[in-house]
Amino acid sequence: MSIPTVNPTPTSITAAFDLPKPPGVSWRVRSQQVVDYEVSMTRGLLSTSNSTFAHACGADGKRRTRCLVVVDDAVEQLYGERLRAYFSAWRIAHNWRVVPGDENTKQLDTALGLVDDMSSMGILRRAEKIVAIGGGVVLDVVGMTASLYRRGIPYIRVPTTLIGQVDAGIGVKTGINHGQHKNRLGTYCAPETALIDPEFLRTVDRRHINNGLAEIIKMALIKDSQLFDLLEATVASIDPETLADCGPAGGEILSRSIAGMLDELEPNLWEKVLERAVDYGHTFSPSLELRADPPLLHGEAVAVDMAICVALARNRGLLSEQDADRALTLMNAAGLPLTHPVFTAELLERALEDAVKHRDGYQRMPLTAGIGSAVFVNDITADELRAALSFVAHRDHRAADSHVLESAR
Repeated sequence: MSIPTVNPTPTSITAAFDLPKPPGVSWRVRSQQVVDYEVSMTRGLLSTSNSTFAHACGADGKRRTRCLVVVDDAVEQLYGERLRAYFSAWRIAHNWRVVPGDENTKQLDTALGLVDDMSSMGILRRAEKIVAIGGGVVLDVVGMTASLYRRGIPYIRVPTTLIGQVDAGIGVKTGINHGQHKNRLGTYCAPETALIDPEFLRTVDRRHINNGLAEIIKMALIKDSQLFDLLEATVASIDPETLADCGPAGGEILSRSIAGMLDELEPNLWEKVLERAVDYGHTFSPSLELRADPPLLHGEAVAVDMAICVALARNRGLLSEQDADRALTLMNAAGLPLTHPVFTAELLERALEDAVKHRDGYQRMPLTAGIGSAVFVNDITADELRAALSFVAHRDHRAADSHVLESAR
């Protein structure tokens, strides 16, 4: 009987095992990540007869399922009982976490607290989900935490504010603030679904409706002149009730805004291309938003930024005097500020410098080229910023004087 010969393990690395000399060898790895999520508008989301929410949570009403539910404090007060009743009716066991809905919540400590909630719950990595219900702050923090925990677990967005329904709740970006920087830390993480029920807007106060209108006006200015015309015709009657009722005008405003935003986002979800029309109004506003005292809402800061952009476009001949006046008049009629004392020429210059870093060395600043379209510029100067500030300040004072005269009459 012969015994097979076994080659001994080498005791030293010989030339046969040496790495190739430069340039050596290399391996290229290519992969694609499929992004597939749905944005759905539905009425009566919290009605127990409506299965949309339950199915998004993985429930069928027969077998027991679990979710971690994160709601902002305003949602808890207004809808907490209805939400619990809905989950109970559909046999959805839920761990419940309430967080404040203000900008101070967008901190790393909040995300780490949610990580602890998921760990103590023992949430399953694919079969169980996080449900984020509230405004943009909660949606951003939950999305970021979901992307980090075990490198990604599924989550659902239920935006309850206007800005959440047309902007923060329908894309794939997540984020928290760091230092004096808005959304300095963040990820791209698509929800499984975003569920939009205009009924939530009935309990949103007027200031937060105006806050969302800023993002809608943005879409009108850079993409949709018909939406701009519709806003001009209806802005005086837009309020929580008209949007919640979702009549012909309100429904078209919401649907055009959402469709326009998704149309801009879909081809460039990961921001490979840094020239993004949806960055309109977001060059200077991050610096203003975190420095204003008392604090500004996101849309209010965006409006002040957009007013500067309107002036820049007008001064460059990209926007006619008439259209510049129309744009500023619409923002003013929507209850949005056009100026703010924190917005000095020096702050604008610093904000633009920070935007250049964010946009990889170029300004890539979107400006309106007529209402409903945008172009990108890379050569805005400090003198132009000062001239734009002066133009908007003069226009704002003129509007204030006109308002005083109207009141006197």
